[in-house]
Amino acid sequence: MKVFKNAVGYIRVHKEQRSDDEKIAIDAQKQDILLYANDKGYNIVDWKIDEVSDEKEDRPALNEILYGDTVTNPPYEAVIVFKNSRLTRDTKLYFYYHYTLEKKNITLLSTREEFPEGEDFANIYRSLLQFVAEQERKNAIHTSKGRGNKAQCGCYSGGRCPYGYKVENGKLIINPDERSIVEYVFSEHEKGTPMLTIANNLTDLGYRTRKGTRFQAKSISSILSNRPLYEGMYKYGKDMNWVKGVHEPILKENETVDAE
Repeated sequence: MKVFKNAVGYIRVHKEQRSDDEKIAIDAQKQDILLYANDKGYNIVDWKIDEVSDEKEDRPALNEILYGDTVTNPPYEAVIVFKNSRLTRDTKLYFYYHYTLEKKNITLLSTREEFPEGEDFANIYRSLLQFVAEQERKNAIHTSKGRGNKAQCGCYSGGRCPYGYKVENGKLIINPDERSIVEYVFSEHEKGTPMLTIANNLTDLGYRTRKGTRFQAKSISSILSNRPLYEGMYKYGKDMNWVKGVHEPILKENETVDAE
């Protein structure tokens, strides 16, 4: 009979992700960790989850693993992560975390990277992989800053293309097939028509969403919440304020839209 050792599963996801994406990310990491644990003879007794970006050093769940009194050996013999980059992309921090767990007689394991313990080159392998992860992090930060600077100038900086527009040569261009829908939504909203009724009316008129499905009240709410953009403003991300955009507006600011 196979005897399983106890382990803790550690997961980190970005707090900025949409709730649905975040749940998928957590479930996907859990699945990989469970499969790996079962294959290696470990039983996941507890889960520790942090919902923070890689740049944040304050991680309550990780701190509990590293410094708390609840994760000790016994009963836990390992901490299993999906990838070491989920722990950190900083090489120095990674080795600090690794040796902190080692002092607690707890092994750090990754479902995607395996290092044969006791081999002279184990730490070299770790260093190389962490170096790659750290460079990816730096490149991501650089790209994010570039997009932020571009957005401050009112230029499209990526992400989901707003309904009513399409992207051509990196710029937002009015989509004629969707423009009339945006105008209709605001026209009916100005009349006091409920969002569900607007959605049903669009469906009855033969219109469908980009995915080919019926319009729902939340689809209408999403369009209405983006009014500044349709009036010629632009913002990128949650932390940025609206700025004057370079794209052509669909609506005239502070004016009621007339139904066609």
